[in-house]
Amino acid sequence: MPRCLALLLACLLPLSASAADRYRLDPVHTRVLFAVEHAGFSQALGTVSGSEGVLEFDPDDWRGAHLEVVVPIARLDLGDDKWNQATLARNLLDGQRHPQARFVSTRVEPVDAHNARVHGLLTLRGVTREIALDVRLNALKRHPLPPFRRTAGFSATATLQRSDFGIDAWRSVIGDQVELRIEAEAVRDDKASAPDAASEAPAGDDDAQAAADAATRLSPQPESRP
Repeated sequence: MPRCLALLLACLLPLSASAADRYRLDPVHTRVLFAVEHAGFSQALGTVSGSEGVLEFDPDDWRGAHLEVVVPIARLDLGDDKWNQATLARNLLDGQRHPQARFVSTRVEPVDAHNARVHGLLTLRGVTREIALDVRLNALKRHPLPPFRRTAGFSATATLQRSDFGIDAWRSVIGDQVELRIEAEAVRDDKASAPDAASEAPAGDDDAQAAADAATRLSPQPESRP
């Protein structure tokens, strides 16, 4: 009898371990919105599109969820080309040497059936820090449009300090606290794999100087008086 019980448990363990489905992040319907104070006048808003990643998720077991995602920092958009160049300059995000941000979850704290707090490691500008995302599951169902794949939709928010990642230039103009809002869709895909990290190459002197010049052009200038 004990032997039969052991065999039964051995058969059930693989089934329980594979309860979580694998999802591929949809880069078209996934976007990161960020807000940061602009000289005390307003909150500057920007977005980053094109994120890729893989999610393992079982709605009945949030604790077993795992997320790995890459955000293409070079696709940052603040609505103005010069402002984009200044933000990606070497003294801020350094987008040429660090074109991606990467988030890997480490643990999940369920709140209820639709909400959880996801802790993980964010690597930004070559610096890795732990952050927490407040995540809400919006829907998990068959998509109404072809190819009718099972799709999960999430909303998330987080707060970070840019100085924690070594991004401390223009303190009198750019706030330290950055608010994040993330809207994401993921399509079930058993063959989904974690995205590759981009190689980080040193920036050329000309490119670095051009970026610095762009940042200088966007800095506040003294008012001229008659």
